[in-house]
Amino acid sequence: MLMQARFNAKYAVFSVIAIMTVYVLFFNERFLVEPENPVWQRYEPFKWVLLPHGIAGALVLLIAPLQFSLRLRRRFPRLHRLGGRLYVAGVVVLAPLGAYIQYFQERLGAPRSFTVLGVVDAALLLATTLIGFVFAYKRKIAQHRQWMIRSYAVALVFIEARFILGVTGWGQLGVEMAQAVIWSCLALSILLADLANHWLEIRAALQTPVRSAAPVKQGVLNGAVEPI
Repeated sequence: MLMQARFNAKYAVFSVIAIMTVYVLFFNERFLVEPENPVWQRYEPFKWVLLPHGIAGALVLLIAPLQFSLRLRRRFPRLHRLGGRLYVAGVVVLAPLGAYIQYFQERLGAPRSFTVLGVVDAALLLATTLIGFVFAYKRKIAQHRQWMIRSYAVALVFIEARFILGVTGWGQLGVEMAQAVIWSCLALSILLADLANHWLEIRAALQTPVRSAAPVKQGVLNGAVEPI
């Protein structure tokens, strides 16, 4: 029963992620296949940095869901390990370039607070990923899995923030609102990851009836203390 619940929850979560991804690709990243889109003028000064950053980000977001497939891990363990190495390599390229792009945009007039946000996001993504990689290297698979879930949760901030800003229309309310949404997604990413890590334990705890307290001895109620 618990395994079936976990299976259903996993498919529900990845269905939501797929919907958010399709939305962001269509409404936010469609310019990538539109050479005449005016947004390219904004990216022109750092387009050659944006290119490897975008490729690495796409690699990370495409590989990650496959890494959580139990069936693929059991049938193709070598492919799983290769995918894991590609994911780590993608993060190592993605994270620092993302922070640099935010710094570059600051020089073009973007607020410094966005640079701070980019650096914190990159540091959190790098840290969770490399810790997960170390646990995999040490063959501590349970800890490896937990940290890679945290890493993926941080990586999804890119999708979540754009989806929320677009669906709600908050993206039209200025830089402050955009930063508030991104900070919120980043702050909640680790919490949501740990909910996923401990979902079965949380579910079991909620379904377990509370045991009645042990009867209290009369001497204790009267204020007396029995000798040990």
